[in-house]
Amino acid sequence: MTRFAGQTVFVTGGNKGIGRGIAKRFAEEGAKVAIAAIEKDTADAAAALANETGAEILGLTLDVTDAKAVQEAYGEAETKLGAISVSVQNAGVITIAKVENLTEREWDLNLDVNTKGVFLCCQEAVRRFRASGTRGRLINTASGQARQGFIYTPHYAASKFGVVGLTQSLAKELARKGITVNAICPGIIHTEMWDYNDRVWGQMLGEYGPGELMAEWVEGIPMGRAGTPAEVGALVAFLASADAVYITGQTINVDGGLIMS
Repeated sequence: MTRFAGQTVFVTGGNKGIGRGIAKRFAEEGAKVAIAAIEKDTADAAAALANETGAEILGLTLDVTDAKAVQEAYGEAETKLGAISVSVQNAGVITIAKVENLTEREWDLNLDVNTKGVFLCCQEAVRRFRASGTRGRLINTASGQARQGFIYTPHYAASKFGVVGLTQSLAKELARKGITVNAICPGIIHTEMWDYNDRVWGQMLGEYGPGELMAEWVEGIPMGRAGTPAEVGALVAFLASADAVYITGQTINVDGGLIMS
């Protein structure tokens, strides 16, 4: 398929995990993709993805909590790849701690990256859509924890509930402009973040060995397995496509049936 031939797609947190799965799907469907992440390996990640897909990929180092840096990154992407038509706000962090040990710094980090960062990128993308006359697509990564907060992560759950509220508000504001805004809620996905979750939650919830807690949780998924970044990418590509032109303000689970709401 080449549904996105000639289009420019901006993906934050696009260098690994779910973000890489999203970026790869767009690249395979003909898009030019800017992958932005705070890690310094974005150029290498972009080169690797370009080799895999044959697409034009731009790697950008970006702190999504810095408004000026966001503006500059979107500007560079448009200068090098062309007007942005799809922006995927995927960059995220998680830390795990008991409430009495949860620091203000951890709270601020999760809210800043996961919620403020989504807002800043949506804001800049909308400015770009309007300047170029594009009926763009905004897709925000929330979490299963935007449906049900989990133990030892009140700050993370709050940040992801915030993404859903932000998505709904922007969808109402931008609908008459032809800009759709949707969110996704990934469940248990094979990524580095879930390796961290398995290890730290496993230590805090009991003496679980590596992979044991993950396996226990996966047993509770109706489909009986964890998901893949590619499967998340498929949903995001659909929401960005012409087939989803009448879908906005929605939050869609991609979790094998783990949470049905």
